[in-house]
Amino acid sequence: MTTTEWITDIALILVVFRQLREGRLDLKSFLIPLGIVAFVVRTYLDGVPTAGNDLVLVGALMGVGAVLGVAGGVYTRVRALGGDILVKAGAVSAALWVLGMGARMGFQLWVEHGGGADDVARFSVAHHITGDQAWVAAFVLMALTEVVTRLATIFLRSRLVPREQPAPAANHLLARP
Repeated sequence: MTTTEWITDIALILVVFRQLREGRLDLKSFLIPLGIVAFVVRTYLDGVPTAGNDLVLVGALMGVGAVLGVAGGVYTRVRALGGDILVKAGAVSAALWVLGMGARMGFQLWVEHGGGADDVARFSVAHHITGDQAWVAAFVLMALTEVVTRLATIFLRSRLVPREQPAPAANHLLARP
């Protein structure tokens, strides 16, 4: 793994840890993870192979990403306070995020340094997966899907949170008709 890959993978994992402390949901809450994953997509996704069962692999990992993303968004606390929407990732949300983002990193380490290359090659041949680019596309799109579905879930939940109404002015009670 290159230094850029390590930094990117760690940055994606740290995104959710930033939310372990409750904070205001704002544009930055969406732009930072989307920016990181956009960088990953632009850097590593050269295309999506469509031969053999490549699309099945891509679709399966995108499905995993969607499940992890929605579940992570559901297990993030969203509440209103003083006109702001606050979010806090819980332990389940953090664990799901690390599982999804860490899976790609773990897979890559296993293939490059843990002796998994031959196993992946045999699996790929047996299941008609055409090569490395199919695996890259599948894991990159899994990460993209997890980020987008988690953020979309949090956004939708934030729209459903009852907003606090300002307290009525007390001086109308004192006014004489």
